[in-house]
Amino acid sequence: MVLNYIWITFFLVAFLTALVRLIFFGDMEVFPAIMDSTFSSAKTAFEISLGLTGVLSLWMGVMKIGERGGLVNALARWLSPVMVRLFPDIPKGHPVFGHIFMNISANMLGLDNAATPLGLKAMEGLQELNKEKEVASNPMIMFLVLNTSGLTLIPVSILVYRAQMGAAQPTDVFIPILLATTVATMAGMLITSAYQRINLFCRPIMIMLSLLCLLVSGVIWLSTVIDREVMNQGSTLVANVLLFSIICCFILAGVRKKVNVYEAFIEGAKGGFETAVRIIPYLVAILVAIGVFRASGAMEALVDGMRWCVESLGLTAGWVEALPTALMKPLSGSGARGMMVDAMQTYGADSFVGRLSCLFQGATDTTFYILAVYFGSVGIRHTRHAVAAGLLTDIVGVIAAIIIAYCFF
Repeated sequence: MVLNYIWITFFLVAFLTALVRLIFFGDMEVFPAIMDSTFSSAKTAFEISLGLTGVLSLWMGVMKIGERGGLVNALARWLSPVMVRLFPDIPKGHPVFGHIFMNISANMLGLDNAATPLGLKAMEGLQELNKEKEVASNPMIMFLVLNTSGLTLIPVSILVYRAQMGAAQPTDVFIPILLATTVATMAGMLITSAYQRINLFCRPIMIMLSLLCLLVSGVIWLSTVIDREVMNQGSTLVANVLLFSIICCFILAGVRKKVNVYEAFIEGAKGGFETAVRIIPYLVAILVAIGVFRASGAMEALVDGMRWCVESLGLTAGWVEALPTALMKPLSGSGARGMMVDAMQTYGADSFVGRLSCLFQGATDTTFYILAVYFGSVGIRHTRHAVAAGLLTDIVGVIAAIIIAYCFF
């Protein structure tokens, strides 16, 4: 229901904005631009789904081998003490815990191509436990918010973009991004737990949070003692070695259990193709709405309005120039990436605006894209508090990014 209202709002605001530009400013190009955006966004949605087909088939095939080989169940048992607290509605030791862990791990390593199919597989498992098939369950919402908080230990793609844009030290945003995304993830966990009345003050959760803080601290320490080029190369190497090791471990586990790994892979891969086709309408709906909103000039007007409000309060508005990246991030990952690159081109990669836009890009993930893809893949129509929790997490991430940027830069 919430997505329905948001979708309608995007179109109505875009139409009214375009009408004002046409009548009062004589902008004859605004409606053609909007129509071009609708067609190009629909094409982009299909191309994304088409591009996901191969990756989804690969990873769902690998996960099917892992299920039959027993590795997913082993992961579920290992994580049970923590997961049963965060997801109290899931039976202890259920295999879906393994899928959730694999997805979160892929996100932390910045492995987007692997994270999406692993997340879809986890969502399918959660849907099997869901009693009301069109209504998002509490575990689904917690899982989705953990995804939208976008915890990434090593934001390789952002560092690469900064290097391409001529930054003197491309990795100077690494620690600020790590801090901002950690704050967003913890906020998402707390916000969703408050909605669902989950008690996080227990030993397993405290141990997990402590280990997470130690891991983040360790990565920060490494960044201070290792050359930035070595850090970039090493992080990329570690991520890819872990990824291929997972594939090999799943295959070996299947062989050990005398599973026909080839047939298991084919069976899982078929599910990947079906999932990719199923999410096309949802992607078309959300990306067209976002494209229309941007092409109408509504996004630009929103930023200008916020700048005026900030300056009217007598506050510094230096961060407002980077705001388009923050506003676009919940809507479109590629759109936010384009805003980030544009900010670095316009103001300079080493400017405050350029760096802050990188923090906005790395602090959280694409909330509405994840909502559309993950919920759309299992036919969820009523999202309950998922949108509110996801957007509140985004807001915390944005505020944290602004404060951290002022502290560092």
